[in-house]
Amino acid sequence: MGASLRVYKRRIRSVSATKKITRAMEMIAASRVVKAQRQVAASTPYASELTRAVTAVATGSNTQHPLTTETEQPSRAALLLITSDRGLAGAYSSNVIKTAEALTKRLKAEGKEVDTYIVGRKGVSYYGFRERKVVESWTGFTDSPNYGDAKKIAAPLIEAVQKDTAEGGVDELHIVYTEFVSMMTQNALDDRLLPLSLDKAAAEESEEKSKGEILPLYDFEPSAEDVLDALLPRYVESRIYNALLQAAASKHAATRRAMKSATDNAEDLIKSLSRLANAARQAEITQEISEIVGGSAALADATAGSD
Repeated sequence: MGASLRVYKRRIRSVSATKKITRAMEMIAASRVVKAQRQVAASTPYASELTRAVTAVATGSNTQHPLTTETEQPSRAALLLITSDRGLAGAYSSNVIKTAEALTKRLKAEGKEVDTYIVGRKGVSYYGFRERKVVESWTGFTDSPNYGDAKKIAAPLIEAVQKDTAEGGVDELHIVYTEFVSMMTQNALDDRLLPLSLDKAAAEESEEKSKGEILPLYDFEPSAEDVLDALLPRYVESRIYNALLQAAASKHAATRRAMKSATDNAEDLIKSLSRLANAARQAEITQEISEIVGGSAALADATAGSD
């Protein structure tokens, strides 16, 4: 009985130590997600206005440009997948990887070859374990990305878009990341960055007009083509940067939620083990009392028999 009590106490100490770790990780994630939320809020208006400017110059000219012109028969697409470098975030990385798998399957069903680019060790490990080809990958900054990281990622993608498909270029650029909605809601989604969908942008603009928002008017110089050439890298970099920030905020929120769940489970397990330890201790005390009473009775019987 004493052995089982020692086992319960040892397990309680172990779970308590784990609880301290998960509590600390929960607090760290909570502090990081607040900073990430602020960065998302700061970068989103810039990305939205840049997209609006690109839409304006595209709808006001007949210039054939990879930023806005769709290929009649696209044969190759680039897919940028944003995962995390670390785990302990529940189903965060697995959800975005599933979304990327579904998009890849859809693009291949449309007869397009898919070139995969990956951000984050989780995605790199997933594709590496399955021996799937990855054109380029980046790791080490998913928890706290900066604009320089976005520029580094955007450079080979822009180069691929500007090349002909016969030379290894692509006709489309897709991005798969996790959108941060709130502390409790993060959605894995896919979006086509290039060519820009003018119909979708026009629908969003009309929706904003219906809300009474005043939209800016643009005057482009020296020409629409030159403006699009200048906006292409800025557009791709800003959208990738915003996606990196959204993914970082989503990852921290998922980590906070997972660590809180782990802490709560540890508390429940400690309570359960404490009840079992108390029951074992009570049983041990009862057994000792029974042994004392039994020994006393046996001693009294032996004394009476000798008399």
